[in-house]
Amino acid sequence: MRFRLTPRETSFYDMFAASADNIVTGSKLLMELLGADASGRTEIAERMRAAEHAGDDATHAIFHQLNSSFITPFDREDIYSLASSLDDIMDFMEEAVDLVVLYNVEKLPKGVEQQIEVLARAADLTAEAMPNLRTMENLTEYWIEVNRLENQADQIHRKLLAHLFNGKYDAIEVLKLKQIVDVLEEAADAFEHVANTVETIAVKES
Repeated sequence: MRFRLTPRETSFYDMFAASADNIVTGSKLLMELLGADASGRTEIAERMRAAEHAGDDATHAIFHQLNSSFITPFDREDIYSLASSLDDIMDFMEEAVDLVVLYNVEKLPKGVEQQIEVLARAADLTAEAMPNLRTMENLTEYWIEVNRLENQADQIHRKLLAHLFNGKYDAIEVLKLKQIVDVLEEAADAFEHVANTVETIAVKES
């Protein structure tokens, strides 16, 4: 790791870890959504909305710290990119749950559970990786695995689209369900953006 003569603001590490832990909370709410009835989904949406607000607060705290810190642990643009991508993940997960409730979807198409399982795994890996930013150690397997999961999510997404367009759904239902699975795919992409940013940081710091 590159030797530094100046002290660094270390609270960023804790804030990134907290943001990632909140994403794990969001992924668990997505898992709960799969087996919930209509009233249960409304309650889950409320809890997800609260988690999304907590994620916003964490992101704003990082930005505030960034603007008030003279010395940062790594490049400012990378801190901004990492915080923004973590925030995007929560936004997409909250949007997916909200759409299920707003559209009054009775049954999610087969394959959505696989999308959510991929997101839950990516969330766990991300939460495990964030504390390692302190030392920049044991991160390679993290970004490799998240990239693999994103490729898996792409395949699941394509199969879901093929299923939705097989003629068994009416046009309005297709539009509703497609928007939901598209947002879940965007969440998977956001996890990859986080992993790519971590890789960029690690390369710069090596």
